[in-house]
Amino acid sequence: MRLAATFLALALVITIPFLIWGEWFGRMFTGDALQTWLASYGREWGWLVAVLLLVADLVLPLPGTAVMSGLGYVYGAWWGGLAAAAGSFLSGALAYGLCRKFGGRMAVRLMGEKGFAQGVRMFAGGGGGFMVAGSRCLPLLPEVVACMAGLTKMPARRFFTALACGSVPVGFVFAWIGAAGREAPGLAIALSVLVPVVLYGVTLLVLRGARTTERQ
Repeated sequence: MRLAATFLALALVITIPFLIWGEWFGRMFTGDALQTWLASYGREWGWLVAVLLLVADLVLPLPGTAVMSGLGYVYGAWWGGLAAAAGSFLSGALAYGLCRKFGGRMAVRLMGEKGFAQGVRMFAGGGGGFMVAGSRCLPLLPEVVACMAGLTKMPARRFFTALACGSVPVGFVFAWIGAAGREAPGLAIALSVLVPVVLYGVTLLVLRGARTTERQ
């Protein structure tokens, strides 16, 4: 019960900036406004600004998928996708790293010993990896899941594997949408959830097969 309450508390904390400033950030960092803003930094630096925006999405109500699409519009599906994937990956890595390093004691207080143990079991198993991979394109959940993975000390190798499986497809899918000049949020979200989950599942099978071969 306290584990679920911690999830909800983190979601609420992350939601508050959206309620206060979300509309303003939405106008500032979507569509033509975002593309013009990125272009004002020149092709040499606009991508870096966008990556920093994606990292700042941890604490600011930024429309991350719109930033990814803007990268695709300005830099094309390939280079824009690389920058978008890098931004998503760095954002998740920062949330995980900070919570893992500084949030251990707080996690036990928030969840209780029993809830903390449940969280450790959840994120240490395959289910935690699927949560990390499948959440990267969704609103609010990427930050919440990455923070919970850090708080419960999810094994770093498993977390970063899942994070890569989620961030790379999401970055390229939304960059492709921006490069193609299309508005297809339903297709983008479906691909950005399904592809990471399938990719992570395949990666687990490959890693398990490799470990089995080494033992033999």
